[in-house]
Amino acid sequence: MSDAALLVALLAAATARGAAPLILAALGGLFAERSGIVDIGLEGKMLASAFAAAATAAVTGSAWLGLAAGVAAAVLVSAVHGFACVTHHGNQVVSGMALNITVSGLTAVLGYAWFHEGGQTPLLGVDARFTPIQLPGAAALAGVPVLGLIYREVVSGHSVLAYAAGLSVPVVAWLVYRTRFGLRLRAVGENPGAVDTAGISVSATRYRALVVSGVLCGLSGAYLSIAHNASFLRDMSAGRGYLALAALIFGQWRPVPTLGACLLFAFADAAQARLQGTPLPLVGVVPVQLIQAIPYILTVCLLAGFVGRAVAPRAIGVPYVKEQ
Repeated sequence: MSDAALLVALLAAATARGAAPLILAALGGLFAERSGIVDIGLEGKMLASAFAAAATAAVTGSAWLGLAAGVAAAVLVSAVHGFACVTHHGNQVVSGMALNITVSGLTAVLGYAWFHEGGQTPLLGVDARFTPIQLPGAAALAGVPVLGLIYREVVSGHSVLAYAAGLSVPVVAWLVYRTRFGLRLRAVGENPGAVDTAGISVSATRYRALVVSGVLCGLSGAYLSIAHNASFLRDMSAGRGYLALAALIFGQWRPVPTLGACLLFAFADAAQARLQGTPLPLVGVVPVQLIQAIPYILTVCLLAGFVGRAVAPRAIGVPYVKEQ
């Protein structure tokens, strides 16, 4: 096995691990935005879930109870967003940003008050987090050229939430394009007036979309704190919610292209982690801060050249007021 092949396999594995929370959050945002709700609050949902999951897992010692608490917290944040935007027709961008800022401060305050560890939660034991799963045959196939390396390093060795992220893409595609709920969801995002005339509640459909968004963002946030890491750290989502939203726009609000965008951003993040402190040809050692900015620079460049051609749902960002 060459060092180059091993490096490529490790980079691919890091990309898969980094893409999991982006995929879950972006697909959650897909439901909200397809229904006509700007879901810039993905960051806040992820952060609330990460804190609730880690705090509950630390107290109960159960990863599954932590996951349930994380999902519940994200759904609660999503419901607050819906209350402001759907029920009271508030500005969706302002509401989402307000939730992001509130959750960022609230999780740090609660973490400090409950655990007295500077806003963090205690380190989680093995039973309180989702550990990597070694798939059957990973060790036996290790000696097989190429395929064995890919199976052992890239396919095997991820947590159950990472595999859930991969399975969520075809499930979401089926829900959006092959079910009555998906048809209504897309119709509400394009022409809510016509949907209302047909006797379908626009508000109820948008609330359902926000609940689904909360569930997926809950899985994403829980992955960060009780699967990828072993505790909650202040602002540990680190802008992933905004990256997920950028991936959703880049993927034109469709599941499969959004998956590709998430993998691209995750690859950039994995590459910057490998490049830190590594001398580059003709350049030498690049400052760490510049290397760490690679995923965000890539995001800005892609959106700057692409967002003008992205066609959003026609009713997105526009509160629907039922005609009397």
